[in-house]
Amino acid sequence: MNFFPYLLDIIKYTIAGLGVVWIAFYLIKPYLDRDEKIQLLEFRKTLSNQTLPLRLQAYERLVLFIERVNPSNMLIRMNATSYSAHELYSLIVEDIRNEFQHNITQQIYVSSRGWGVVKHIKEDTLGIVNNAVRSLPETATGLDLSKAILGHLTQLEDNPYELGANMLRKDLEELF
Repeated sequence: MNFFPYLLDIIKYTIAGLGVVWIAFYLIKPYLDRDEKIQLLEFRKTLSNQTLPLRLQAYERLVLFIERVNPSNMLIRMNATSYSAHELYSLIVEDIRNEFQHNITQQIYVSSRGWGVVKHIKEDTLGIVNNAVRSLPETATGLDLSKAILGHLTQLEDNPYELGANMLRKDLEELF
């Protein structure tokens, strides 16, 4: 018995079958790719619709953070007259750090530039408060510290809190 003719027929049919499958695949592939792109676009649209409110809320919270750590607003909230300078200093530093920690997860939803603005505001505010407390005598009152902090703020050419909030707004406008 000679198996060679049978083997040759099997090889011919296999090659012909593979050729048909290959041609069919390349005829259908553009339709499969298009469907995949459509599904990906629909997924991105759904994801965007879900994350957009979270991103807006994050920017809102960070602008609120900037307003809350602005010494002009913070000192009114803290009633500085009833504390010594060092007690008020401790309360201010604790408040700034708590506000920052409370909003730290918002960095997920904002741009790295926006988050950098928030970190810069925090560090600048701590720097202003540290400089103000160093310039006072040991017996200074909370009112003296408040005046020193506000004095340091008035010496700045631009209000960093307005600049920071404006930068966050500009960052948010780029989303739309």
